Amino acid sequence: MLMVDDWKDYELIDAGGGEKLERWGGFKLRRPDPQAIWPTSLGPEAWLDVDAFYHRSASGGGYWEYFSEMPEKWIVHYRSLSFYIQLTSFKHTGLFPEQASNWSWMIENIGKQHRPDPVKVLNLFAYTGAATVACLYAGAEVCHVDASKGMVTRAKENAVLSGLASKPSRYIVDDTLKFVQREARRGNKYDAVIMDPPSYGRGPDGEIWKIEDHIFTLVENCLEILSDIPAFFLINSYSTGLSPTVLQNLLHMTVSAKYGGRVTCDELGTGFSNLGLILPCGTFARWQPV
Repeated sequence: MLMVDDWKDYELIDAGGGEKLERWGGFKLRRPDPQAIWPTSLGPEAWLDVDAFYHRSASGGGYWEYFSEMPEKWIVHYRSLSFYIQLTSFKHTGLFPEQASNWSWMIENIGKQHRPDPVKVLNLFAYTGAATVACLYAGAEVCHVDASKGMVTRAKENAVLSGLASKPSRYIVDDTLKFVQREARRGNKYDAVIMDPPSYGRGPDGEIWKIEDHIFTLVENCLEILSDIPAFFLINSYSTGLSPTVLQNLLHMTVSAKYGGRVTCDELGTGFSNLGLILPCGTFARWQPV
């Protein structure tokens, strides 16, 4: 399991009882987490000392309860990267701090490339653009694609916040599979692909996405737009039904079958408490040339 231990603006304070207690910059949040099925390590006083608490509704969704005055959004930093944090109606903050392991891996891989032109990266299901910001920081050219206009707007803001607005980038609001298929017809090529597909979602025109039904087709279609010498291919997932080996098999049967190379897979996690506990946070598989 990969974990990040050099965050200054994020801390997982405790987890248990189906919830997690976190510090984001100067604010403490209490949010649901279905993976944390064990008892909490800290006492009730720690869990009551929060700025905001997300209550999940039995009928779905939920709401934030605020205990202190908080800004609509605020900034956190990871190394040289900066991101806006904003509490959403579906419990999220706009950033997944455990993904810093993948950001560092992408930055390192892009830095190793010796090409006459910048590495062209396609970021699919790109959300608020943390991976986009990381790749731009590393010197890549990025095409950022997400079905949510609001998330694409936030991705642009994060690039500006990190001082990367002038770097070569495109921001596209579109259905991911349709966009990839159009890029193939146009003959456009990319040196690297990142994707973070949801378990279920809808495109801007109501297109239905189910990861178990569509992920293999999407990866197959991405083969049509990879350059002759790809730099890397990353699939990240928060779908609890998909183990890292499932994602590894997908890349073995597609990218490795065409280009050779090596596929690795693992979990992402965040450590907390003095008991040496770890909160599992997601899975990934990475392809790269040998």
